[in-house]
Amino acid sequence: MTCAACVKRVEKKLGRLDGVTATVNLATGRARVSHPAWISPRELVETVEKAGYTAALPEPPHPEPPKGQLREADAFREERQRLLTTALLAAPVLVLSMVPDLQFRNWQWLCFVLAAPVAVWGAWPFHTRAARGLRHSAATMDTLVSLGVIASFSWSAYALFLGGAGDPGMRMPFSLVPSAADDGVVHVYLEAAVGVPLFVLAGRFLETRARRGTGAALRSLARLAAKEVAVREGGAERLVSVEELRVGQVFVVRPGERVATDGEVTEGSSAVDLSLVTGESEPVEVGPGSAVVGGAVNAGGLLLVRATAVGADTQLARITRLVTEAQAGKAKAQRLADSVAGVFVPVVLALAVTTLGFWLGAGADPQAAITACVAVLVVACPCALGLATPTALMAATGRGAQLGVLVTGPQALEGLRRLDAVVLDKTGTLTTGHMTVARVTAVPGGLGRDAVLRLAGAVEQGSEHPVGRAIAAQARRELGERLPAVGEFRALPGRGVCGRVEGHLVEVRAPDEELPAGLAVTEGAAHTPVLVTVDDVAQAVVEVGDVVRPGSYRAVDRLRRLGVRPVLATGDREAPARAVARALGIDEAYARCTPEEKADLVRGLQGEGHRVAVIGDGVNDAAALAVADLGIAMGTGTDVAIGAADVTLVRGDIEALADAVRLARRTLGTIRANLVWAFGYNAVTVPLAMVGLLNPMLAAAAMSASSVLVVANSLRLRAWQPSPAHPSPSARSRTR
Repeated sequence: MTCAACVKRVEKKLGRLDGVTATVNLATGRARVSHPAWISPRELVETVEKAGYTAALPEPPHPEPPKGQLREADAFREERQRLLTTALLAAPVLVLSMVPDLQFRNWQWLCFVLAAPVAVWGAWPFHTRAARGLRHSAATMDTLVSLGVIASFSWSAYALFLGGAGDPGMRMPFSLVPSAADDGVVHVYLEAAVGVPLFVLAGRFLETRARRGTGAALRSLARLAAKEVAVREGGAERLVSVEELRVGQVFVVRPGERVATDGEVTEGSSAVDLSLVTGESEPVEVGPGSAVVGGAVNAGGLLLVRATAVGADTQLARITRLVTEAQAGKAKAQRLADSVAGVFVPVVLALAVTTLGFWLGAGADPQAAITACVAVLVVACPCALGLATPTALMAATGRGAQLGVLVTGPQALEGLRRLDAVVLDKTGTLTTGHMTVARVTAVPGGLGRDAVLRLAGAVEQGSEHPVGRAIAAQARRELGERLPAVGEFRALPGRGVCGRVEGHLVEVRAPDEELPAGLAVTEGAAHTPVLVTVDDVAQAVVEVGDVVRPGSYRAVDRLRRLGVRPVLATGDREAPARAVARALGIDEAYARCTPEEKADLVRGLQGEGHRVAVIGDGVNDAAALAVADLGIAMGTGTDVAIGAADVTLVRGDIEALADAVRLARRTLGTIRANLVWAFGYNAVTVPLAMVGLLNPMLAAAAMSASSVLVVANSLRLRAWQPSPAHPSPSARSRTR
């Protein structure tokens, strides 16, 4: 594919299959296709081939560079060689044609000999693609370039052999504006015949290099994957390829090495650098029981890690997959541009024929008429239309991944840009989620504090919630024994967990409005109370404390400055919810929210005309995440929350949300600027070419420059930096 017209044609061909929808990306050369089960992938490939293009299914991960990348590298080298050879042949032709003082006797024949291989071999890719399109009744950018080169060279050949331009001593003045010869001798336009392929090849080459740059972040993610890993079995180590590693195996990570896959530290302690995976700038201390992610760099001591996920199930693989899928989407403005591109080339061909007919009908010199026609063919550029969104999106999603922000596509970016209200969960989102048990109050005459803590800890072993992890950790720490197994475990969304331990039905959940007699909580504390019942009898209240994330103060302040209204909604009780909201300066706080009530709160804000985002990290947030205009999950949260979200904050810090909003606004601004340039360029240059005010050679240079400028503008997003934001005075006072 070479232009937006190609994209539109492939999408249309695939869309004609029953139940098939396709989104094609010009910048990456990939298509994302949804199809029913009865249509095979092979049939999809054959449909693309029938449209005149080549296609292949994505190749599975492999330690060696995939064949597709090798073919791309070979094509890039061939393209560079063709450009260099074309430039060497074209340079003398351009100089002699543009500088009359250098035109010696029979100079025009030397130019003809040099121009012939350029017009044929140098422009061969355009000719072959144009012929292939013709066989399939399709016209693309290559059709315009091919016709322009053929017309320029054919007219020059006619002038040399039949029009008197081949006479010895012929001189030809050069003008930026096409004009007829005053002496009655037909002029040659060999400079256009070589200039068009030269400038278009140069533009495509620079464009390809730039497009490779927009995908640099994705390639850097792929390079994070380790190739080999030292597996420890029975006290001995053996080196295996990472594809052979299995869940449950223990592997060694020495200082300076990358963690081969997601796992849990079983022995050793160290600091790991997650900056290239999650955007977390500070190294994280890990020890036995700590989770580590594949791709992280061990900055300290020796670690033994038990693999918990391998291959496509790892966090690094999910990040890479999210970024790849995000780059296949299209913004609304790009969909409009693609619709225009679908009819663009036929319209340009019609304009070129009209221009030729008008000039000839008006009595103009034939060579001036043909020159204007060729200029129209060459100057028109649907390439920039096709590159406007995908190149910006590739650069932005790659940059977002480096900063710890993953978006599912352009729709998520558009949602971030228009965001004006955000519903924030408390535990694990605004707070660290690293909770500790502050107090355990047992019912007098009941099972006793230690027995209840032991049973509660056993049930919470199966919970992913920070409160549950804190209770299980406290039970193991205090009792110094292995907790009993739990059976019939169930999560109660928005309330807690329950299960059967040693024959008892144990439920650990949020208490009702009034606690049972004999139980109380600390007044005025920002603790979360949890009621423990054994066989439906209340036995104790466990108070769990949490601390606000340091970044939450800055995040809330920055969101306000961006015009986003923060709202706190939590399943926790009133006291801790109000305490956190007061500390962060959030005016609206809703406590004891069930998953359904959170979803209703989102609908209410939407009813007021707000574009609402929800940030959460647990199962109880999934419903609200799905209802919201934009769902944002913490990367430290559950798979259910991440699966329901449009945006994932990988580094687990909501300050990244403000960065995401600003990056989205910058990206959509870049896309709009690209499209304005692409449309505006054609609106200005095509009429100039039609009235004879544009030389074909300059038209080729302008056409190539338009695509390069669009890609270069998108590349600026790779260097985008989140501006350091300082908390407002009120926020600073709250942090003290």
